[in-house]
Amino acid sequence: MYKDFLQTLRVSLVTNIVLVGVPGAGKSTVGKLLAADLDRKFFDSDQEIETRMGKTVSDIFTGDGEAKFREVEAIVIAELLAQNNVVVSLGGGSLLNDATRELVKQHNVMWLVVNLAGAVSRVGLNRNRPLLLGNVRGQLADLMQAREPLYREVASHKVDTSEMSASQVVAAIITLVNEDAHDND
Repeated sequence: MYKDFLQTLRVSLVTNIVLVGVPGAGKSTVGKLLAADLDRKFFDSDQEIETRMGKTVSDIFTGDGEAKFREVEAIVIAELLAQNNVVVSLGGGSLLNDATRELVKQHNVMWLVVNLAGAVSRVGLNRNRPLLLGNVRGQLADLMQAREPLYREVASHKVDTSEMSASQVVAAIITLVNEDAHDND
């Protein structure tokens, strides 16, 4: 119990934890559990955008266009990351914005990686993912390839979620953050 307390204490000294990765990597699920374990607020950038705009991401893409979505997304992410000690899950394409990438690099960024089969299984035929309509497997493969350099650029750590439960991913992230805290002692 004391060890768990110390582990949580170390992690709580780290400021924001940002989760990035392709759709289906587990960002939202892991983010909620991680925030609960660390007694922090959790924010999903896509959900925050939906709340602000009063419509789904899919409806924003359809009605307002991707450019408008990306504009609002950059503002929302900057506002979320201006807070302290939060866990933030970023939309899969948010790192296409140069300014967002530079801002994200200032935080502890966990790149959640998933293999293609795992991503397809988790995403399924989710209609709220506008960039994945049609051939889900093909779209995910293209997104993985196109976005990997962006995730690699900002990541403090890479965690392969393909064969792990959400709680195992949370434990792995806490271990990585604790190792960073210990290295900085």
